[in-house]
Amino acid sequence: MTTGQEQYWNPMVPELTVTDFATSFRFYTDILGFEARIVRQQPDFAYLCYGRVQLMIEAWHPQGWNTAELSWPLGRGVNFQIEVDDIEAVLLRLQQHKIALYRALRDNDYDIGGTTACQRECLVQDPDGYLLRFSQFLE
Repeated sequence: MTTGQEQYWNPMVPELTVTDFATSFRFYTDILGFEARIVRQQPDFAYLCYGRVQLMIEAWHPQGWNTAELSWPLGRGVNFQIEVDDIEAVLLRLQQHKIALYRALRDNDYDIGGTTACQRECLVQDPDGYLLRFSQFLE
């Protein structure tokens, strides 16, 4: 999904180590609808965008920034909130590809300092188990 804006670079972009680059690349692009801004090899790497959301994936390799042995699910203890304008479109893509949700769609209210914000959210795991929380702000 492109926004028609000039290329925007977020000041903080997570880079996820993946165990099967081709599978992860297909998941993020073909299933979720991310666009590849940069793709390179040796090691396999992609800089991916979904609107203004940006993340990078890189194939595991011995020279990577590996702090410990990886075991599934990767990314334990973190979830990546991905704010979208239309969460129903994301759900439809996941359903079309028979991807099970980690947590079903629901509305969650959050105290944001004297007021409440409501977000419609669902969670899904990527092929390596990274937890993705798709969220649409409700007014």
